[in-house]
Amino acid sequence: MTAVRTRIAPSPTGFLHLGTARTALYSWAYARHHGGQFVLRIEDTDVARSTQDSVDQIIASMNWLGLDYDEGPIYQMQRLDRYHAVVEQMIAAGTAYRCYCTPEELEAMKAGQEARGEKRRYDGTWRPAPGKVLPPVPEGVKPAVRFCNPPDGDVTWDDLVKGPITINNREIDDLIIQRPDGVPTYNFAVVVDDWDMGITHVFRGDEHVNNTPWQINIFKALGAPLPLFGHCPVILGDDGQKLSKRRGAVSVTAYEENGYLPEAMLNYLARLGWSHGDDELFTREQLVSWFDGTHMNKSPAQWDAAKLAWVNAQYIKRADDARLAALVAAQLGRRGIAVGDQSVLVPMCALFKDRCSTTVELADWLSMYFTPVTPSAEDRATHVTDAVKPAIAALAERLVAVAWDKASIQQAIKDTIGAHQLKMPQLAVPLRVLVCGRAQTPSIDAVLSLFDRNDVLTRLRTV
Repeated sequence: MTAVRTRIAPSPTGFLHLGTARTALYSWAYARHHGGQFVLRIEDTDVARSTQDSVDQIIASMNWLGLDYDEGPIYQMQRLDRYHAVVEQMIAAGTAYRCYCTPEELEAMKAGQEARGEKRRYDGTWRPAPGKVLPPVPEGVKPAVRFCNPPDGDVTWDDLVKGPITINNREIDDLIIQRPDGVPTYNFAVVVDDWDMGITHVFRGDEHVNNTPWQINIFKALGAPLPLFGHCPVILGDDGQKLSKRRGAVSVTAYEENGYLPEAMLNYLARLGWSHGDDELFTREQLVSWFDGTHMNKSPAQWDAAKLAWVNAQYIKRADDARLAALVAAQLGRRGIAVGDQSVLVPMCALFKDRCSTTVELADWLSMYFTPVTPSAEDRATHVTDAVKPAIAALAERLVAVAWDKASIQQAIKDTIGAHQLKMPQLAVPLRVLVCGRAQTPSIDAVLSLFDRNDVLTRLRTV
């Protein structure tokens, strides 16, 4: 059996968006499941729009998700000589030809077809045929090169996701495979690349279904082995429209910045178009073990921000506290809050992580330990009443001398409650408001024990 080789081939004209990330994940998981190889290719033939920043962002996104590749990144613009050689071979073999039509002539051709109610397509002006006399070659016009697409018959393939698909060759025309400037077009370059790189399985978005007949025909014209194709349905946004770079999508790295864990994103993306029974949460290792190319959804997936937040919350609960501390330190750093020794964050993360769905939310909680808080006027009026202020002052005095640990703080609070004949919430909630700036927190003794004693005393004395 031929070794499995998959690839992901993003265009560096912007960030790696979620649909491409999901396709990369499926390609990676399929290769890993079968003990094969996964290739990263950068399709940078759109010279005007491709940027190095986009390349860097794509690679950073892949690295963050843990989608390690065995070869690459391979850049198409570094392979121009290879494409040119194949084009010349095809012209010599009669499977491609030079076309000297100008853009103006092509537009006039298609406008006339449209006026006659015909399908807009290239009419074959420069396509050689037995007994056909071609127009004289115009001076000063650089030709494009077109593929001789078969005029009749069907293109059929058994799609890994959608099942059998058939498209008639009359639905497609002689596409340009090399522009007048010598740069190959997508449908040609991708075939040569997949051929040269021995790609056996191609997972991609179903917007490419209509490109596949051309590509299959080019593979056949080259005598190259056909990969198997799997076209994954689109991801829909909240508005029911396709999630894309132009419609509401954000970069993969933005999710990193917004406090999501890569294993949570990987888990969520996998479930957007594939399932393994009723399993909602699973490890990378389980995904690789299960992902054999079956159980792929044929219908579009709906992006659900709330579901992603839930998945992320589960992973945060399970995460190592020291790892969370480093991530929270980075989040705080973006806010200009310097933590210093990150180890102080470890017990804080342990205490608060069950309440958070992102590390941004965790940083929201922990910022109170490093910056002053300002309780709302409403919370102060509701909870820090004249009736409880004497107890707060008394507690502050007790806290001056106690051992600074949860048990000792808890005892000081209990002693104060007893002395002032209060119930726990009558003192605990005002403490939260004054020290933490909010009325709800985890157990107040645990929360206070992680503060610097002087910060607690200072805040309590603001009454």
